Parts: sequence; structure tokens; C-alpha cells
Amino acid sequence: MLRRLVRAHPGVHLARRSDPFTALARAICGQQISVKAAEAVWRRVVAAATPPQADAAFPALLPTAVVALGHDALRACGLSTRKALYVHDLARHFAEGRLDPSSFRALPDEALIAALCAVKGIGRWTAEMFLIFHELRPDVLPEDDIGLQRAIAVHYHRGRRVAPSTIRRRADGWRPWRSVATWYLWRSLDPVPVEY
Repeated sequence: MLRRLVRAHPGVHLARRSDPFTALARAICGQQISVKAAEAVWRRVVAAATPPQADAAFPALLPTAVVALGHDALRACGLSTRKALYVHDLARHFAEGRLDPSSFRALPDEALIAALCAVKGIGRWTAEMFLIFHELRPDVLPEDDIGLQRAIAVHYHRGRRVAPSTIRRRADGWRPWRSVATWYLWRSLDPVPVEY
């Protein structure tokens, strides 16, 4: 089944699209709102936190700049009160070195997930998406992801919903490439890759 999905999507693969802070901040901004609304809010956050002399094509969103913005300025960008707190907390974690991207590579998947989940607004699913899409970790299984659950139901269980334990058993055969298998299963439902 997976072999057929891989053949159906040639030349398409996972690729890192931003720095760790930007990837996580953008994920928080986009939680529970439409893609279009998330993009508009994100652009305002970047504009507010980017110095005027920055390269317009590749603005660097620095954690220290977001900390300096403060909660009220983040709210003015369109973030909810809670999301403004989350993005500010994330920025402080990076600015103060509590989250150090140079240490991420050495951390096992579960240790990195735990470190990310210590930040307000980042749950296990967001951490797993970060490991898959930013860290390009090959063996992450986001068993609570609705898209993965749907794809497994469609391709392996005649559309019937299955328990997480069934998903884990099915995915055991995909080790050490569960992220890759998940990505192709997502593509089977939506051929356009989502950018995180």
C-alpha cells in the first residue's frame, strides 16, 4: 500500500522551511483558525517584530524582538490574548536559552517533545509536527493526528475508525520511517503538502 503511495507522489518530499523559533511561533499563530486568517496574523507579527532595515525578502523573526514587542503589541497584530501569551512565552524560552536549537539534534525524540511541551501553547501534536516538518525526524508517529487516523481508516480498515493502539501496531512495520509513512498517508488524502 505505501509503495503505491510513494510512487504516486514522485519528487515531492519533506523540506525545512524556516528557523526553529519561526516554525514554532507560526504554528502557535495558526492554531484553531483558518489558513487565510493565520497568514494575515502572521504577516502582521513579522512586520511588527522586524526592524525596517531587515532584508524584506527574508525577514528574520528574532525571539528577542518578539520579547521586546510585548503582549499588547502581539494582541494588536491580531493574536488572541492567550496566543499572545504563548508566542511571548516561546520567545522568552528562546531568548533566555531554555530552548536551544543547537541542542535539538542531540535530543531523542521524546526528550525534545517534552522540552517543547514545557512552553505554554505547545502540546504534543504541535511538537510532533515540529519534529516531522522542521527537524525532519524520520520516525515520529503522530497517532492523535486526525489526518493520519483518517488515512489509516481509509487504506487499511475500509473507512472504519480505529483505536490509537491499532494505529501503533500498524505503524510498527514502518519503523524507522514512521514520519515518512505518515507524510505519504497525508498526501493520499490531500496531495498538496502543508507548510509548517
